[in-house]
Amino acid sequence: MNKNIYSHIYNDYSARIQSGQLQAGKKIPSESQLAAAYSTSRETVRKALQMLSENGYIHKIKGKGSFVLDTQRLNFPVSGLISFKEVADQLGRSIRTIVYENSLVPCSSSVSQRLLIRENEPVWKVVRAREIEGEKIILDKDYFLPSVVPSIPAAAAEDSIYEYLEGQLHLRISYAKKEISVEEVTSEDRLLLDLHDYQHIVVVRNYVHLVDTQLFQYTESRHRLDKFQFVDFARRAQIEGNPL
Repeated sequence: MNKNIYSHIYNDYSARIQSGQLQAGKKIPSESQLAAAYSTSRETVRKALQMLSENGYIHKIKGKGSFVLDTQRLNFPVSGLISFKEVADQLGRSIRTIVYENSLVPCSSSVSQRLLIRENEPVWKVVRAREIEGEKIILDKDYFLPSVVPSIPAAAAEDSIYEYLEGQLHLRISYAKKEISVEEVTSEDRLLLDLHDYQHIVVVRNYVHLVDTQLFQYTESRHRLDKFQFVDFARRAQIEGNPL
């Protein structure tokens, strides 16, 4: 395999994508077409495509080919506890919230285990899609203990639940444990989101606590694979008397 050739293919296509010459969603030539265009082997092309995929430039769909990803993804913070409205205010994009459900329901087995309560105990369930620039690309499923959150007005579900919790109920929300995974899409995801041909989805699970450490909310936020990157800032702890 010629490293110079696959690096050249990678650099060529990454530059075209970054410059906007190749727009998000556009299908790029097949392995055989690229091999002919660059006078190289399909193995070399495959390596270049793998590098483009690993670095977030393309998405490979089995049986369909490789497609350009949106490199101007929306940044969501991993650390910190921030509501979607607070993130949305920073994005400067056309955003709409669609409320599918806001009701008191019996707790399912899986949610009861996450909220540390008995199955079938009542919980407030809020299911909302986040539509950004005309596409529904996030599905938020929130569950609240009614002993802490006795009700959620429709206006709060449509706007900002956290503004209601802190401003009206005067709850002191402190911290959250987060889990991030990539999972297969569900029939519910397909029904409520605009997923196109994507077979997987990024799932962020939040376990939210009050200042007295009480767990009162479990959230499952399901993000379309191509639209988001999760960002964090980390600083290595300094050991006294031991320079880096």
